[in-house]
Amino acid sequence: MTAPAFEIGLNSFGEVASDGGRTLGDAETVRLLVEEAKLAEAAGLDVFSIGEHYRAGHVDSATPVLLSAVAAATEHIRLGTSVTVLSTNDPVRLYHEFSTLDAVSNGRAQLVLGRASATESFSLFGYDLADYEALFEEKLELFMRLQREEAVTWSGAFRTPLTQQRLRPRMRPGGIPTWIGVGGSPHSVLRAARYGLPLMLAVIGGRPQRFAGHVELYRRALQQSGHAPQPVGQHSLGLVADTDEEAVETWWRYWEPVVTALAQERGFYAPTRERYEREIDHGALFVGSPDTVARKIAKLARELRLSRFDLKYDVVHLPRQARARTIELLGREVAPRVRELLAEESAALGSETA
Repeated sequence: MTAPAFEIGLNSFGEVASDGGRTLGDAETVRLLVEEAKLAEAAGLDVFSIGEHYRAGHVDSATPVLLSAVAAATEHIRLGTSVTVLSTNDPVRLYHEFSTLDAVSNGRAQLVLGRASATESFSLFGYDLADYEALFEEKLELFMRLQREEAVTWSGAFRTPLTQQRLRPRMRPGGIPTWIGVGGSPHSVLRAARYGLPLMLAVIGGRPQRFAGHVELYRRALQQSGHAPQPVGQHSLGLVADTDEEAVETWWRYWEPVVTALAQERGFYAPTRERYEREIDHGALFVGSPDTVARKIAKLARELRLSRFDLKYDVVHLPRQARARTIELLGREVAPRVRELLAEESAALGSETA
C-alpha cells in the first residue's frame, strides 16, 4: 500500500459513549468501536487506532482482539494502537498477536509503543513501577529483534532467555510499522532515533510548538545513528462539528468532568473555561468546525514538519452521534482541506525558489 503525503487518523481509548442520555454498556461500546472504524474507512481516513487502558469507562484492554474484529469488518484502513504499554506486555506474546493481526488484515497492522502515562497495568500484571524505564528499554530491544531477525538468542532481567527462537506466524520482512510514543522526554526521542523508528508526539496540553526542539533533536539523532529519515506524527484530542460554537460547547460539556477528575488524581490544575478556550485557540485541543480544525492541523504540520496527525475523538459519555459526526467531518472535509492547504504552501515555496 502507498501512503498519502499526509496521513490523518483516529485514536480511540475505548471510552464508553452515551446514546439519548443513556450510558452504553461495555459490550455495546466494544461493538460501537467496530462500527466507528467502518465509518472511518468510508470517510476516507488513513488509520484507525485503539489504546490500552485498565480503568473504569474504558473498554480497550484487549486491543489486538478489537483490531482483529475491525480487520474483519474493513478492507483498506490501516489498523494501529494509540499506545501499547510495552513495559507490561510480553514481547513474544505481543509479536504473536500483531503478526496474526497483520496476516488477518492483509498487511494493515501497525502500533505505537509507549511506557504508559496511566500506570494501572503495572500492579495488574505484577510489575514494579520502580522498573518503569528499565522494563521499556529491555522489552523494546527484544521486540525489535523479534521483528527484524528470523531466529533470536537473547537474555535479560525480566523474562526467561530465548535460544534461536523462531516465531510463527512470521511478520512481513523487517516487521510492521512501529512508532515510539513520546510525551515530552528527550530520552525517549533519542531512543526512537537509535532504533530508527518513527516518532509519535503525544501532545495533550500546552502549545504544540514546544515540541519543535524534540523534532529537531530526533532528526539529528537519526542522521547520526545512520538511519534514513522517519515520519513524525502528532496525537491530540478534539472534536469536529458543523460550527465552532457547537464543537466548543459539546466538547467542554464532556471533557471538563474527565479532566477535573484527572486533575484531582494526578495533582495538576483543574480546567477552567478560560484555559479551555486558550487550549483551543493556541494549545493542543483541536475543537471546531472543519475549516478551523483543518487550518490548525496544517499550521502545526508545517511548523513541526509532521507527516501524520491522529485525532483522539472519544471521551467518556460523549454521545455516539457527536463521535460519528467527528469521524465523518474529519475524513470528508478536514483531511482534504489539510492536504489542500499543505499543497498550496508547497507550491508557493516552490515558486519562490524557482
